[in-house]
Amino acid sequence: MIAWHSFTLQERSRSASMARLTARSSLEAKYSMTVMFKVGEKVVYPAHGVGVIEGIQTRVVSGSERKFYMLRILDSDMTIMIPTENVNAVGLRRIIGKDMVAKVYRILRDKKVEIDQQTWNRRYREYTEKIKTGSVLEIAKVLRDLFVLKGDKELSFGERKMLDTARNLLVKELAIAKSYSEEKIMEELRTIFAN
Repeated sequence: MIAWHSFTLQERSRSASMARLTARSSLEAKYSMTVMFKVGEKVVYPAHGVGVIEGIQTRVVSGSERKFYMLRILDSDMTIMIPTENVNAVGLRRIIGKDMVAKVYRILRDKKVEIDQQTWNRRYREYTEKIKTGSVLEIAKVLRDLFVLKGDKELSFGERKMLDTARNLLVKELAIAKSYSEEKIMEELRTIFAN
């Protein structure tokens, strides 16, 4: 299955979920500033996770030639065509570096957070928006908040699925960034959230 993501900046600016992209930290933004990726490079596609640039193809669309990254998502094996000029608009970015890994772990260890006492569906929408940004820091906050909430009360079905999604996205990227196995990262997360 190939999904074609060709969004204009105008279409993206209308989308509420993309408003969060502007909230990304400047350190995190540097990973998406360079829009050129190489074949074989691992990158992160928001809400889908880590993928590999399998190729760069030129296709004629509406009478004009356009270049596309052929991105294969590792978890689902789905292939996505992303126009090279839309990389920033869709939030495609490089895997985080060691400096960002430390920030992610600080967020996960900081369990002294106030969880809004809003309804589960409002929290779910808020967490969905955070995950759609593709920001590893926002995903870490969602995971942490849901684990804290889980300690206080039972999570709804949607929140349990959101917790799994956030955990899977984070584990895959941290494993690649730290050159660890996913099992080792899962063990680190179990240790962090056991305390």
